[in-house]
Amino acid sequence: MKKSFLAIILLFSILCSCQTEKKVSEKQEYLRWVGDIEQNDQIDELDFKVCNGDDKVLQYFNLGEGPVYSGEKSKILNTFKSSYKPISDKKENGLIRIRFIVNCEGKAGRFRVLQSDYDYQEKEFDKKIISQLLNITKEIETWEVIRRNEVPVDYYMYMIFKINDGQLTEILP
Repeated sequence: MKKSFLAIILLFSILCSCQTEKKVSEKQEYLRWVGDIEQNDQIDELDFKVCNGDDKVLQYFNLGEGPVYSGEKSKILNTFKSSYKPISDKKENGLIRIRFIVNCEGKAGRFRVLQSDYDYQEKEFDKKIISQLLNITKEIETWEVIRRNEVPVDYYMYMIFKINDGQLTEILP
């Protein structure tokens, strides 16, 4: 009986020492959607502005179409083909995604880079590869202005680059 009483007291002490409530004053803010890109004055160009507010930027899946740039996809492919200088390295394999916002004027900004291997595990590529792809993407000026009810809107866009042995082998979508 004495052992049972001691076990109950020990269990009660353990339960009482556990913190089960969060402080009411702790408030965590969440973005509207996973992947929303907030302005970061340290890395983003200060003159790039969204026209309709950050909470009104359309996700790419809201557009109902693929990439929206003036001209054919071949124009974008040719831009990368002529500008990208491969880095020969057998370890440089995977996917690089560059995500950004196109504003109501057709200008791109707030570029973000995600890097992974082919198993979608985080990976860091050679900085020469990343800087080339990012700079070429930033130089594209043919993003279309999209309208909803005759009003120009801001929208998210992305490009995925498939890298094999440091060579750019495919651009998606």
